[in-house]
Amino acid sequence: MLVSILLILFAVPWWTLVMSGTDWPTPVTALGTAAFALTLVTLPVTLILSHGRRHLDWAGLVGDSILGGIWVLFAWSVIGNLVRFVLGLAGVDDPARSRGVAGAVIIVSAILVIWGNREAMRVPRIKYVDVTIPRLGKGFDGTRVVAVTDTHFGPINRTKWSEGVAAAVNELRPDIVAHVGDIADGTVEQRRGQAAPLATIRAELASVYVTGNHEYPREAQGWLDYMDSIGWEPLHNKHIVVERGGDSLIIAGVDDATAKSSKMAGHGANFEMALAGTDPDLPVLMLAHQPKQVFQSETAGVDLQIAGHTHGGQIWPFNFLVRLDQPTVHGLSRHGERTQLYTSRGSGFWGPPLRIFAPSEITVLTLHST
Repeated sequence: MLVSILLILFAVPWWTLVMSGTDWPTPVTALGTAAFALTLVTLPVTLILSHGRRHLDWAGLVGDSILGGIWVLFAWSVIGNLVRFVLGLAGVDDPARSRGVAGAVIIVSAILVIWGNREAMRVPRIKYVDVTIPRLGKGFDGTRVVAVTDTHFGPINRTKWSEGVAAAVNELRPDIVAHVGDIADGTVEQRRGQAAPLATIRAELASVYVTGNHEYPREAQGWLDYMDSIGWEPLHNKHIVVERGGDSLIIAGVDDATAKSSKMAGHGANFEMALAGTDPDLPVLMLAHQPKQVFQSETAGVDLQIAGHTHGGQIWPFNFLVRLDQPTVHGLSRHGERTQLYTSRGSGFWGPPLRIFAPSEITVLTLHST
């Protein structure tokens, strides 16, 4: 299955740019074919070297860049072939038609890759969202929950970026700050320098963290311990209660949906454990990395779940594929009579250092009682 997908990803751009009706000179065709073949072989090799046991960052940088570039070329080659078909109906002949399409695909893809890289590497924009929670006590009216998620510290050293995120969060003067998982790709030892600025983030009531799928299958406990050591409260299937103005709010968190399958002892999303002993009349803010965990949140009577995971698709049109697996890709949605879900596009990026039509965000969720 994976081999078939890989072949399709490369075959469509190769056909569009090199073959089809372009009628390039033989040396151009040979060089283009060789370049695609070499890249096709390089991609799986570098991804194995980077995401396997060896965790070679240079390989990750090469593989992730190729993956992003070929996805952009594939998407716009599909669009280019549709344009080529329309041009054929309009009477435009080859090779001018196919060469024009090939040139347009290359130019558009290059522009999007350059722009997408700048979007991925920038400190995220601030997104403001108002959420009304009918059960919220008046004392919490106007409470600002600042959500950061999917930082994905990885092969590219983004310590400066991390410092910028921490500064941006502190400028918002959050009442509650939440990191909703996928903190890094790698161990604490590998990514400590990039994660260190998180220690400088301050919140008036609570700084809380839950695991995402990228902390599993091996690194979750290490990151839970690290976040605890720098002053964050790890919500490993547990909750805390914060108070303001005589009212109380439950902040709970569960492990990622993949935690149970990781076979790590003591890990696995458990909503019952997370809310054990809580007052059923109090409002609940739940941190759960994946949007599809909202169905369990709804059953548990949660008022608001904050999730990440989707990256808003990260590289268009991947958002349409994400939607096949998740109930939402980004934004605020309602599930049942009580439960609301906010899905963040995420603050960082996974794999390819690109964000195309899916901007990163630091989210300010302002809670209202009415």
